[in-house]
Amino acid sequence: MGEPQDPDRRRPIETASADPPAGLIEQYKLAVEMADRVSARRGSANGFFLTVQTTLVALLAVPGIQQAWIASAGIILAGAWWLLLRSYRELASAKWAAIEKLERCLPAQPFIDEWELLKKDPVKWWRPRYAELGFAERLVPVVFAAIFIVTLSAG
Repeated sequence: MGEPQDPDRRRPIETASADPPAGLIEQYKLAVEMADRVSARRGSANGFFLTVQTTLVALLAVPGIQQAWIASAGIILAGAWWLLLRSYRELASAKWAAIEKLERCLPAQPFIDEWELLKKDPVKWWRPRYAELGFAERLVPVVFAAIFIVTLSAG
């Protein structure tokens, strides 16, 4: 009958041994902790940029202020924010790929199982599967950039 296949990679799934190699559990714990720290840093960066962008939008309503300067700064910051989010996404993807590789040597694979469930479960009729946070997250700087572009166009 053959070996079970990983649906995303079309290669045999490695099966875990009953006794993982010495030190593997500690490496796994460290990898998960590091991935969590990257997520926390991304959250902090989002909070910073959201605060700055919201402040810039509020400044657009101040009479006599140079809207072109504010809007230009907003566009530049929105671009920087979007690029930073893309970098965090790439870093997180690499970290989770490494965690997945480690997990395949363990008796339980909670993150692999969780992701498989999210990928195959249709959420709504208009969205065939789980919408990743990164997509929605990267949309926010684009919306702010659009606000500032409209402001520049109107002024």
